[in-house]
Parts: sequence; C-alpha cells; structure tokens
Amino acid sequence: MEFHHISVLLSESVTGLNIKPGGLYVDCTMGGAGHSEEILKAGGHLIGIDRDAEAIEAAKCRLAPYKDVTYVHDNFVNIKQIFEDRALYKADGFLLDLGVSSHQFDTAERGFSYNYDAPLDMRMDRSAGLSAYDVVNSYSADELCRIIRDYGEERWAKRISQFIIEERQRKEIKTTFELTEVIKKAIPKKARQDGGHPSKRTFQAIRIEVNDELGILERSVEQMVELLNPGGRICVITFHSLEDRIIKNTFRRLEDPCTCPREFPVCVCGKKPVIKIITKKPLTASDEELKLNRRSHSAKLRIAEKL
Repeated sequence: MEFHHISVLLSESVTGLNIKPGGLYVDCTMGGAGHSEEILKAGGHLIGIDRDAEAIEAAKCRLAPYKDVTYVHDNFVNIKQIFEDRALYKADGFLLDLGVSSHQFDTAERGFSYNYDAPLDMRMDRSAGLSAYDVVNSYSADELCRIIRDYGEERWAKRISQFIIEERQRKEIKTTFELTEVIKKAIPKKARQDGGHPSKRTFQAIRIEVNDELGILERSVEQMVELLNPGGRICVITFHSLEDRIIKNTFRRLEDPCTCPREFPVCVCGKKPVIKIITKKPLTASDEELKLNRRSHSAKLRIAEKL
C-alpha cells in the first residue's frame, strides 16, 4: 500500500522554523515526509525520525533526490541519544507533527481505525510490546476507566470500562469492530446521537496509552529546547487538547521559569527565560486547508524560539 499522508499546517510550520540554508533541522515525526521535503527545499540539512519503519521506507523514496538527509528509525523521546550516537551537538530547529498519520489510519490491519474491522493493535512501532489487544484484555476496570476518562475525555468512561470487563469474561475482545460493539452498548442510545462516532474517544485513549504519547511528549520537549542553538525554533502541531495543554504549559514554564513568590519585588531564584514564545495563540488551519483535509480541523501549531 502506498504511504499516503497529507501534511497539516505545512506552510505555517515550515515558515515558523525560520530555516537558514545549511542549518540542521530535525523532523521528529517524519510520517509522509511532507514537512521534511519543504525543509530540504529551503536548504536545511535534515534528520528525519519516525518510529514507524514503513514511514522511514516511504520517506526514503520521496526524498531520494535530496542528499542532506539522515534517516533514524527511533522514537523522538530518545533525542539526546540520537544526537550522541551521531556526534551531533546542536540543531537549528525541531518539528513535531503529533498523532497518527493518514497512512496508519487507512491501513486497516494496523487497528487504529474504528472504520475497518482489524486486529486490535494501534502500535506506531510494530516491534513494540504493548498493543491495544493487551490494554483491552488485561487492564483492570479502574485502569481502563482512567485512560478512557483522562486520555479520551469520555464522559461514559466508567460504563465503557465495565462493559469491556463483562464482555471479556465471556470471550476475548480481539478486533476493532468487536470493541466498537461493546462501546455502542455501553453508551446510551440518546447520547450516541451527538458528537460523532461513539468509539472515537475510547480509540483515541487506547492509542495514547499503547504509544505512551503524552508521557513521551512531556519528557521530550525540554530536551529538544536544550539541543537548540540560540535563535533556533521548535514547532509543535497537536491534535487534541491534552497534547496542546502540555505544549502550552511547557512553553510558558520555559519562557517564565521564575519560582519566586509573587510578592517578591525582584527575582532572587536566578532562573532565566530559556525561550521566547512566538505564537501567543496557536495557529490553526486556513479555511482552504479545512476544506481539503479533515484532519486539519483539530490541529494547533505552537512555536517557540531559543534565547
């Protein structure tokens, strides 16, 4: 299957990187290589990272005309080790386009989508241990409720987790459609009439848990800022409120790290700002992009610059 992915906020994010010809830029979520190609066109040297081996192979085909590319099959949470292994010290920009690629959603057997009947998988890195099957069939009711409530922001989390437990006592839940049927039974019919597909929030929650998406994000962004040259930028595209909140709060803390009590007339903690936030409010997709790409509806771009 061809690796198909439409890059979201492409122009805005690449412009936000403020690319200097010859500078080193890291696309931490290479995916379909749309952002990567624009970085190369602008004259940047590129480190392209993805934990999906299929994405790396597709990127190699797309970027074959370009020489200044290093491909890394890894998780961006390991960014410091990735730099150390390649004797790299600083970069001029980092780009993160979070979430699931169009290709991953549209490849039925990956189990990301409730629109296809497939084994419960949802691993971005198919060599990883934990899968959606493991979460659904081995987590306790309390654990399931927590992730569905916290990561999916699903109001029916407790009922859904209870229904999953009851169903798996009868038989294992092995496929996306089997899980969707359980979710539909758990959510009252009247509540299912609003808010899109009933499985949307639960599938999101399980995917985040399987891939440790939020934990990885919290650990990574500050490390990337450390690795930036002065004047270098970090651009992060998020797709749901939990991701966006992490980025917003991390950027705010790095811009204003002072821990002195408010009543102190002057700062005595000595903590200096590390970044300047470029986007006081996140950038969102234009009307034109919204018409062309439904994935862009929830996308938010935040940009910061190293001082």
